[in-house]
Parts: sequence; structure tokens; C-alpha cells
Amino acid sequence: MSTATADDRELQRLRWQCRRGMLELDLLLDAFLERGWGDLDEAGRRAFERLLGFPDQVILDWLMQQAVPADAVLRDLVARILAVVIPPPPRP
Repeated sequence: MSTATADDRELQRLRWQCRRGMLELDLLLDAFLERGWGDLDEAGRRAFERLLGFPDQVILDWLMQQAVPADAVLRDLVARILAVVIPPPPRP
């Protein structure tokens, strides 16, 4: 089995896990898979999988910056997700 095939299967599995009960989460998480997941190291990828284990409303609150994860690793990951999917506006 090639590494690319293993990575493709992992991405497919994660894409399925990112299909949530809320369209907003589907869009945010899918955008992160497309643009940022590939840049995560192994620890970051494990943290992303752990994030997916939380209820939809908790994840949405974190991504909408209505709440902050208590865990520092998840806090960093949420910040990274937001930086990837919602880049800051350009400076004038």
C-alpha cells in the first residue's frame, strides 16, 4: 500500500466524520480538510480527530468563538482552523 493511498483513505474517513448535523460545521470542517489538514503533523491530526468527538454544538461554539476549549492543544487547533478557513481581512 502506498503512502498516498493511505493518506487518501484517511482523508476520506475524516471527510465522512466531518459530515455533521449542521451545515455550518460541514462547510467549516470540509474547508479545513481541503486547505489545512495536510499541513498538520501527527499530533495535530490526532487532535483534529479528538475535536470531531465533541458534540456539534460545542464545536460550533468554538469555531464561532462563542466558547474556548479548556484543553490547550484543542485551543491551538481551533485557532489554526479559523486562520485557515476564515483568514483575516486585508489591511488597508
